[in-house]
Amino acid sequence: MDIGTSVFDNKVSDFEWSLVRFYEAFSRFVTETGSISLGNDLKLSEHLILHIVRMQGRAKNSATIARLMNRDDVPNIQYSLRKLETAGLIAKVRDGKSNQFAYAVTSQGQMAASKYEDIKAAILMDRLQEIDKVPDKLDTMTRFLSILTGVYEEAARGSATITSPLA
Repeated sequence: MDIGTSVFDNKVSDFEWSLVRFYEAFSRFVTETGSISLGNDLKLSEHLILHIVRMQGRAKNSATIARLMNRDDVPNIQYSLRKLETAGLIAKVRDGKSNQFAYAVTSQGQMAASKYEDIKAAILMDRLQEIDKVPDKLDTMTRFLSILTGVYEEAARGSATITSPLA
């Protein structure tokens, strides 16, 4: 085994585990902060979907939401949309003249999302700004993670064609 490859493998694994830990910390932050702003217990995906529906001030359909989240489980997204609609945070609207529907944020959803942003500003943003050159670092990491998303997507497509030697 090439020693350089095992060092590289370890660095990739360390990075992947740091992503897992970051995801869990991010998830906890969003759900805890969201439960304060909403007064109810939604899952991470529902909080994220609410903010996506609110983005750019225009309604979005489930396929657009799935694409923005890089998800392919549209039935689960539709379930979350129904939950948000039942909670009064979003409303179903006709998408143009077609029989398709999109979802728009309600005034209650707008208030909850704004309250979330206020709480986030009060307890997170100052902490982030303490990091030296954080805007530049965030830009670099955002681009890097976008590139890695493509690399992992391609690898996932490749793994779909591999037959396990144990099968």
